[in-house]
Amino acid sequence: MLSQTILDPDLWRPALTLILASLIIMGSPGPSTISATAVGAAYGFRRSLAYVCGLMLGTTVVLFAVAVGVVALLLSIPHSASALVAVSTIYIAYLALRIATAPPLASRSDQVATPAFAGGFLLAIANPKAYLAIAGVFAGTTILKENHAFDAAVKVMLLSVMIIIIHLFWLLAGASLSRSMRNPVSSRIINIGLASILIATAALALWR
Repeated sequence: MLSQTILDPDLWRPALTLILASLIIMGSPGPSTISATAVGAAYGFRRSLAYVCGLMLGTTVVLFAVAVGVVALLLSIPHSASALVAVSTIYIAYLALRIATAPPLASRSDQVATPAFAGGFLLAIANPKAYLAIAGVFAGTTILKENHAFDAAVKVMLLSVMIIIIHLFWLLAGASLSRSMRNPVSSRIINIGLASILIATAALALWR
């Protein structure tokens, strides 16, 4: 019975649609994903992992908030959206400055502070694009029409996995630049470029 349910095209086709939509919409460049790449390039995979774990947990919290309708309630409070935008803008500007001024990997000691778990979590829950992207993906696909609660649970499970995969991909993309980051000139150019892209994607997300 379970195997028949899993193999049912009416189940796995919308599930596949949900996964593809999450890759395109949630996985596209935005403040969270670009910051994972920029931090990974500036500080390396290992030192950036705590920050990216904060991003993943914060984005998962947003997912749960969307699933249970908390987001709609929060955004109905006067000035709540503006407050999120303000917090996100301030932290992204701070993070971009940290990335742009990060020293080359070769000249860095373990004492150099890196963006922390709390910073990633803060950016994720204050990221305007996350709410719009997750809400669009979550509401755009129905896997189990006859059971709304189970449908929501399945979508939360699948999208939680995709949040982890997407952020690790962007982190690995940034960390792959680490060899170039050992050269002072290349490091400065890449850091400034990634910081600029982070600000540009954040501005685009806020403008929308």
